[in-house]
Order: sequence, then C-alpha cells, then structure tokens
Amino acid sequence: MDWPFVIGIILFLVGLMASIALHEIGHLVPAKLFGVKVTQYMVGFGPTLWSRRRGETEYGIKWIPFGGYIRMIGMLPPRAGDAPGTVRSISSGPWQGLIESAREAALEEVRPGDEDRVFYRKPWWKKVIVMAGGPAMNFVLAFILFAVVLMGFGITVSTTEVSSVPECVKTAEAYAQNPRCTDADPASPAAAAGLRPGDVIVSVGGRATETWEEATRAIRGSGAGPVEIGITRDGRPMTLTATLIAQDRESLDEPGKIERVGYLGVTSKQVVEQQSLGAVVEHMGDFTARTAAALIRFPEKMVGVWNAAFSGEERDKDGPIGVVGVSRIGGEIAASDIPLENKAAVFVSLLASFNLAIGMFNLIPLLPLDGGHIAGGLWEGIKRGFARITRRPEPAHVDIAKVLPLTYALAFVMIAVAGLLMYADLVNPIRLAG
Repeated sequence: MDWPFVIGIILFLVGLMASIALHEIGHLVPAKLFGVKVTQYMVGFGPTLWSRRRGETEYGIKWIPFGGYIRMIGMLPPRAGDAPGTVRSISSGPWQGLIESAREAALEEVRPGDEDRVFYRKPWWKKVIVMAGGPAMNFVLAFILFAVVLMGFGITVSTTEVSSVPECVKTAEAYAQNPRCTDADPASPAAAAGLRPGDVIVSVGGRATETWEEATRAIRGSGAGPVEIGITRDGRPMTLTATLIAQDRESLDEPGKIERVGYLGVTSKQVVEQQSLGAVVEHMGDFTARTAAALIRFPEKMVGVWNAAFSGEERDKDGPIGVVGVSRIGGEIAASDIPLENKAAVFVSLLASFNLAIGMFNLIPLLPLDGGHIAGGLWEGIKRGFARITRRPEPAHVDIAKVLPLTYALAFVMIAVAGLLMYADLVNPIRLAG
C-alpha cells in the first residue's frame, strides 16, 4: 500500500471537514447572536458518528464527510392568515401538498415561547447575515490559506538573470534521437550573440524590461531577425545583438493556442520569494474572477466530464472536479518526490482553492444553496423598503416554501452532478502529472 498517498487523502479530508465545520460556524454564530434557536450543528451527512448536546443545540459529526448543516427552527413561515405555529389542512394538488408538508414539518419544531426565535420572523438583514456567514467564512479561510502560501512559503518566480544558454537549436524529433549538439545543429540565437549564464537582461529592442515576463513578451513580439539585448554582466552594462529565429510556441494569453514568435533561447534563474499582503489580495481577486468564470461555464464543462466518464475522452484539467478527485490529488501531492516544504505549500494552496470554490458556489442565488436564502432576504428588504417609502402596509415575510418544488428539483440535479463527478474521478481522474 502506498502510505504517503493514503495519508495525503486523509489529510485533505481532515482539511475538508475543518472547512465544512468553519463554514457552519459562519452560520451558527450570527444565528445565535440574533436569537435564532439552533437545534443541531452537524458536520457531514448520514448516520451520526458522535454528538453531544450543549444547551439547546446538539453538536455532532456524521459518517459521510461531504457537507454539513445547522438546523434553525422556523425556516418556513405559516401561510397568510394562519396563527403562528399552526398549519391548515393540506390542500389538494401534489405540489401544494409538498409545500404544506414541508411547512408543517418546519413549524412542528416551534415550541411555546419560541415564537420570537424563529428564523423567518427575523429582520431581513439578519437573515442575510446568517446565511452569508457560511460563504464568508470560506472566503476568509481561502484568504488566510493563500496568505500562508504566498507570504509564508513564498512562490517560485523567474528573474531576469540568465540561468542557462543552450548551445544549439534542435527540433523535438532530433532532440529525442540525440540530445547533444552536433556540428549539423545551428547555434542558438543566445549563444551566437554571446549571452552567458549570470547575465541580467535589462532591455529588449531598446525597451526596458524589469521582469522576466516583460522580457519574454518583448522577445516573442520582436519576431525573427536582429534585436538588441541590453544586459548587465558582473555589474557592467552591455548591449548584444541577437538574431532571433521564429518558432511555434504556446500563447501566453490563450493557453492551447500555438503562435509564431521570436525565439532567443535562454532560461531564467528561479528563486523563491515571499510575497506582500497586496500580492495576496491581487491573487485572491484574480482567482475569484477565474472561479466565477468557471461557474458560468459549469454546465458546458459537465458535458466534458460525461464524455470523459463514459467515452474515455481525456479529462479537462481545468474542468469540474469532485471531493473524491481533489482528495486523490491530495494523495498525489503527498506521494510526489518534491521537497516536504513544497508539498505543504501545494497542499495548502489546493485547500484554499477548494474553499474559494465552495464559497462562490454557495452564493449562487438558488435554493437550497445559501445564495437562495440570501436572495430571499434581500427581496424581503426591497419590498419592505418600498412599502415604507410609499407608506403602504408592511408586506408579509418572503415565503420560500413556494419555490420548494424547484428547490427539490435543483437538489436532485446537484446530487446527480455530484454522483457523475465522483464516478468520473474514480474511472478517469484528473492527475497532477501525465
């Protein structure tokens, strides 16, 4: 048995459980502060593994570590005209019966003296804070974990110092046959120009370059032909003329796209640098934008997951991945040959990314997600604000029970998606390498 792989999976599941627990604390703390009665705080689903009652709340852990919940009384209001805590007889019709059954089950938890502690009677802004607390906790966790990686471990960055200069230019086929340079192989533009390891590139074509990315883009954009390369060597400024050649390379802006660019033939020296708090904020913003874009393309990407699961197509490394798949990647990280410090940095970064994705997903304004409850609270606030401005009677609480059929349908879809992702992660997983 590959114990490092197993340990990596276990560690990620522990981190996942901790993230879920903190997500639910994000709901629990404001709910209790606002006087909502919380009867259960559970991490996981299925049969209860362990629980203990503290006051009016049962705290526990369940066997299936793929979620969690807190149970607040009075999530659904009675129908207009019904006395608080009572429900009329169920109306005819399958959907109406479903709604009233759920409403009755919700109100059965309300005991005498709990009338002011039900969730639905709280001001709209308190409802929003309670429901937004979970995703907010995920965002805070993601930021802290990204800060640990960027400010603590640091990241590998490419400097403008030249690390190595290949002697010649070889095609992939020629390199596979003989990686050594021969008289038949043309000299690389960098070697022909006299560039050496240790040189620092400061300009390309007369334009100053402060970062390796700027230098790379300038070299690529120059195309084939002569170009001046400004360098410093042993502290002394120099200008060399390199005759660039054209090569097909992957685009820096559009991954997967091949474009014809100028080629010099140097590699940069890489160093590990601790980043600033501003870099963490920038990274968080960039990752949030990319996660939001991925969520928009989620239905399209799930088609690729289906094809990968049942048609054997290659799995999209940027496509959706489930808990099983991410846990497997955690195992691959632990079993890899990279230094322990690098393993820890990649592992923490993976957990940060997962927290950010969970927080973003939960903000989708559809029930049963937190975003659906937040949308309901905001709509109630808008209606009551409009009534106050127009001096109309205060409207009733937003009744989310009316959309329960859609909620159950979406829950079914979410279960199906989770099942498909789990199957794809088992039969055709995304791997770190290969």
